[in-house]
Amino acid sequence: MTHRSLAAHLSLFVLPCLVAGCSAGSDAPNDTSQTALVESRCTETSTSVSCPKNTAKINLRDVHWQIPVGTAPAGGWPTVLMFQGSLFSAELTWQASKSLPFGAYYQTKLVKELLDHGFAVIAPEAHGEGLTFWDTNNPLWANNWEASGDHKLMLAIFEAIGAGKFGPLRGTHLYATGISSGGYMTSRMGIAYPSRFAALGVESGSYATCAGPICSIPRLSPSHPPALLLHGDKDGTVPLSTAKRYQERLNEAGIENKLIVHAGAGHEWIPEAPDAVVSWFLSHP
Repeated sequence: MTHRSLAAHLSLFVLPCLVAGCSAGSDAPNDTSQTALVESRCTETSTSVSCPKNTAKINLRDVHWQIPVGTAPAGGWPTVLMFQGSLFSAELTWQASKSLPFGAYYQTKLVKELLDHGFAVIAPEAHGEGLTFWDTNNPLWANNWEASGDHKLMLAIFEAIGAGKFGPLRGTHLYATGISSGGYMTSRMGIAYPSRFAALGVESGSYATCAGPICSIPRLSPSHPPALLLHGDKDGTVPLSTAKRYQERLNEAGIENKLIVHAGAGHEWIPEAPDAVVSWFLSHP
């Protein structure tokens, strides 16, 4: 376990609005028929998984990252931005056991599967060393995104990718995934920077400006990237109905999408996530 407190870990996906007080080519990843790389950076046992990481300072924020084993393809590694849930520092994304709540094990398992299948992973921290939530859920910035601190952070991360700060990455064809506030932030990538992202994986979240049951979704631009939505049908924090409404808007705009619902799961990374997210990204090179 890192130096972050267990309390922070247990509050990993607390609804942001509770805090805020709101009511193809040779450089493409391998296809889905190919198995994971034989060699892995991560260590996995029957009860835990752990992946080493590097950390950079970008706009005074910690940004954790890792690249796959081996030589990068021409054009650089395809890259996934992974966004933390509320109050759960991205530092904790890199190791977990099955005993931890909120499906934390499946989050780190996803990191391993991404790295093993040839994706670099970048996990930035939200404000306050990761102990807050993303600006996309802040009423001050939800509809004024370009004035937000997180927009400035994203521009700096894009610039750092292009400059090689995280190694040889393919910076113009990205992927995003995340849970809770990080799920909303994943949606924000498709709204604010659609030309940069090939596909999204939204876990226990919905459209960028929604917050739990409060969820009004406008008609979507056809430029919105293909989106995989993952949800538990017992999620009392971000209701499944809001993900279904997001899917309706995606369908109306003719945007490729898929919704995976795990029966009995609450506000958590569901067991299907590691395989499903990797397969979704691999199918959108």
